[in-house]
Amino acid sequence: YGGAYSGFGGADGEKARQLDQRFHLLKLPIARAAMAVGGSLTVFSCLLILFGVLRVPWHFPAWLLLECTLDAVVGIGLVPALYYFFHHLLEVYNSSVCKEREQLYQSKGYQGFRCSLHGAEIAAGLLGCTAVMAYLLSAGLAVKGYRTVRKLKQKPVQVYE
Repeated sequence: YGGAYSGFGGADGEKARQLDQRFHLLKLPIARAAMAVGGSLTVFSCLLILFGVLRVPWHFPAWLLLECTLDAVVGIGLVPALYYFFHHLLEVYNSSVCKEREQLYQSKGYQGFRCSLHGAEIAAGLLGCTAVMAYLLSAGLAVKGYRTVRKLKQKPVQVYE
């Protein structure tokens, strides 16, 4: 097949490899940060589900207030994280390495190497916005759950015959 560099020979092929390597190194920090944040939020969400399954909120209603606070902090904290994500990506796409790489690939007829946001990056941003709304909604539901649990715990236990 010849790989990604099939249209290149000699010096152009070597230049394409070097530009790809430099471009990859420019995008690497934001990719690692996005994976770390995404993984951490997944673990956090799984822990909240586990605590719910174990009925921790029923035994310790104050847990719901802590959950509300954590959900609100995460939801609000995702907004600057999304800003940083797109700000860094746009810096990478406006770099001279990206522009040079784009021109080199366009000279050989390749169209998929443009210096603009790609679908996966836009989808990540949309999913991030959805996560912000989900965490803020979850914070509201935690408060509602706290009120419900307190109300139920104040009722006397009825014995059914």
